[in-house]
Amino acid sequence: MQPGMTDTPETAPETPATDSPPDRLSVNPRSDFHDWELLRRGVGIRFNGVERTNVEEYCISEGWIRVAAGKSLDRKGNPLTIKLTGTVEAWFKS
Repeated sequence: MQPGMTDTPETAPETPATDSPPDRLSVNPRSDFHDWELLRRGVGIRFNGVERTNVEEYCISEGWIRVAAGKSLDRKGNPLTIKLTGTVEAWFKS
């Protein structure tokens, strides 16, 4: 063995074993926070203790979600959203 060498095999840096969604995620493809691979896995959102299925975007650290405001659309055809504040929890469904 050469000086400075160890007999332990080289391993890749360990990554945390947590499997949780990111702090912020959006379903809008034009958003900087859009990630198709994560959305494809299925993300569940619980807002103030109630599971929500109509969330357009969320931020756990800031404590808000964006949901569509009825059937109203903006001039580009996107749904108008409102921001609701409260406790946000996210998890992967699969």
